Amino acid sequence: MANLVTSLCCVVLAAVVVAYAQRRSQLVARNQYERMGSDVTMQCGSLDNDASVSWKVNGTDVKAQHRLEGPRLILTQVNLGHNGLYSCFQNPHGERRDTILLHIGIPPREPTVTCRSNTYPKGFYCSWHQLHATYVPTTFEVDVQHNQRSLEVQKDSVHKNRCHVRFPEVFSSFPYKVNVTAVNALGKASTTISFEESTIVKPDPPERVTATPIRLNPRRLEVSWQSPSTWPDIDNFPLKYFLRYRPLIRDQWQHVELSDSTSHTITDAYAGKEYIIQVAAKDTEIGTWSDWSVAVHATPWIEDPLPITSTTEGDFSTETKTSPIPSSNAPQKAEPPVGRAAKLLTFFSPLLLGMLLLFM
Repeated sequence: MANLVTSLCCVVLAAVVVAYAQRRSQLVARNQYERMGSDVTMQCGSLDNDASVSWKVNGTDVKAQHRLEGPRLILTQVNLGHNGLYSCFQNPHGERRDTILLHIGIPPREPTVTCRSNTYPKGFYCSWHQLHATYVPTTFEVDVQHNQRSLEVQKDSVHKNRCHVRFPEVFSSFPYKVNVTAVNALGKASTTISFEESTIVKPDPPERVTATPIRLNPRRLEVSWQSPSTWPDIDNFPLKYFLRYRPLIRDQWQHVELSDSTSHTITDAYAGKEYIIQVAAKDTEIGTWSDWSVAVHATPWIEDPLPITSTTEGDFSTETKTSPIPSSNAPQKAEPPVGRAAKLLTFFSPLLLGMLLLFM
């Protein structure tokens, strides 16, 4: 009896597990990818052709142009506006039977691929991108061949559409062949390029460019820079440099090419004019010039102006000021009291002298 009860319990438990799994499979949305502009058919689970169902998209009734054929919903000429979560419900009880996440997009086209070595002779990197959006997730597969063997490809940790490849040998005469394939749920497309090692060498721009005026030299600027930090072996693979400069008041650049020096003195600058200066770098034998460095601005030495001497208040006290002649009807300035006493003394002095003589 105990064995029978145990067996029945196991059967019931198995049935519950199966029912739960079926229920979960109906509730979890499944992805469906379709091409833009096509007619799309969505099937409501595994219901029979005579089943009656209703559909909702994102929780509301389907309003886009469509038709129903039993358990199937047919959308015509779909576009990005048809993206969404579609759910179907079996009539008459309205039980949800399936959920579909619809993605509308286009197949990928041939990607654009470029390769460059800014760390010569260590290796090179390749970048790729799609000229047209696909609107659905697209991945890329990369294959690099050299001398009839595949090379290891390392994906870039920062740039998702870039990979790095080490040179298997230096000064190789065998070309490299790089194939990049774009893949999504709607199709795939590939691009293949071939190149020789020497044609993809391009350093990064020089760094820490500075321009300093030279004292007592109003037409000179001392320019210095450092080789790019990404260039791994400057001693065995030296760089040459290209300097350009111009005053801001003119559009025409002046150029100087230097063998391996990381400094240069400009001797023909316009006195007192602000200059803009940039530097580029290139391997001395192969490859192409780098992009221009970040522009720096500088102005040649300008002589300090002579100090302005200020006049003190005491200096103005010795100045003679001429007052304008007053007009006839203007009020005359009153005479000072000391002047009147002197005139009275002059008038009475003979009389006082006579009286003094009488009393003597």
